[in-house]
Amino acid sequence: MVPHPPLIVPEIGRGEEKKIQSTIDAYREAAERIGAWKPDTIVLLTPHQVMYADYFHISPGARAEGDFGQFRAGQVKLTAEYDAAFSELLCQFADGAHVPAGTLGEKEKRLDHGTMVPLYFINQYWTGYRLVRIGLSGLPLTEHYRLGQLIRQTAELLERRTVVVGSGDLSHRLKEDGPYGYQKEGPEYDRRIMETMGNAAFWELLEYPEEFCEKAGECGHRSFTILAGALDGQAVRSERLSYEGPFGVGYGVCLYEVQGTDGSRKFLERYEEKRRERLRRQREAEDAFVRLARETMEHYVRTGRMPEFPDGLPEELLGQRAGTFVSIKKNGRLRGCIGTIQAVQASIAEEIRQNAVSACSRDPRFDPVAPEELDELTVSVDVLGETERIGSTEELDVKRYGVVVTSGYRRGLLLPNLEGVDTVEQQVAIARQKAGIGEEEAVSLERFEVARHR
Repeated sequence: MVPHPPLIVPEIGRGEEKKIQSTIDAYREAAERIGAWKPDTIVLLTPHQVMYADYFHISPGARAEGDFGQFRAGQVKLTAEYDAAFSELLCQFADGAHVPAGTLGEKEKRLDHGTMVPLYFINQYWTGYRLVRIGLSGLPLTEHYRLGQLIRQTAELLERRTVVVGSGDLSHRLKEDGPYGYQKEGPEYDRRIMETMGNAAFWELLEYPEEFCEKAGECGHRSFTILAGALDGQAVRSERLSYEGPFGVGYGVCLYEVQGTDGSRKFLERYEEKRRERLRRQREAEDAFVRLARETMEHYVRTGRMPEFPDGLPEELLGQRAGTFVSIKKNGRLRGCIGTIQAVQASIAEEIRQNAVSACSRDPRFDPVAPEELDELTVSVDVLGETERIGSTEELDVKRYGVVVTSGYRRGLLLPNLEGVDTVEQQVAIARQKAGIGEEEAVSLERFEVARHR
């Protein structure tokens, strides 16, 4: 586990690199250890390779080169020979495991600095390796972990002595005068991730909330998760070599050496068991609103038809009318959300049914939900109160009120108390974006309260 600040290269830092001397010393120690291992293959995981929302890109071809010209040190050049056989077999394993990874979609052949900084140090001690360069994706952390498992599987089948390098800086938001400012989540992320990685407590990586990582402004978490997957089920000796962040960005170096197998360290299995138990308990606690939405969604996804209207619904669902929103999540991330600002159906129950079908099959931001996903999904239902015209944003409360912004025929809505929306300004800006209303355009504002059912 290594960072990739370009200024750590002396030709770029021009003396500034001395301010992270602990990181340099740790880097050299790690690189020297790699040199002693004499790996056949180095698998390098980089956030600065092309990144797709739903696909891991593995660099194709026989070789690639790069330099630090964009950092005013074009004289520092690196060349890497790719391990094409390793990449090919990894793609085959990924295809068989339904992990979306492959060599298609290359946009930049040249080596990125997330790759070159680690290789700059490694090459001082060992050059007799071939490289496999892999980008990250917007897929869930569990998919990154699975990719790591496939990397180990590939190395074992090919009998390659393999080193996996998780390239990534930690939080970029440690200081007000840093390049990205300060967020309280920044120092907290760095403290937590160094404990996780320093102790090789890799199951914790899967439990970091996406919102927390985003606020911390990290760039290496997915790299570290793939690295952890490559060590799944292995007994490892871990060493925390350094941590510092004098420039407002966290840099951590940790080293792992496999000592054999350990069946108690199959962390993805443990995580999936806990997740299934959590979903089971959540479903048992569902009220009539959520149960109606979920059962409607499941029937529609499996059959393509709206189910029969269920018996025994409470009068609140049958005798009242209101706008509703049905939200679907998978692994904590939005998978579909459709709703109505005001009632358009004869009852709340019918409003929920129609919006449940739309959320799972007609949200233009997502593919329709597939039957094999159903066991992984959670559902929530928001029942909207009456909208109330207000004069300014001072009458809003991001936790209590949703907002409707209107300009002519364009109208955008955002629900209250959403993860990642912490200010009224954010709330209004997102509602504007949803409606296609520019920042400078005048709008009228309405607020509303919701009854949220999970």
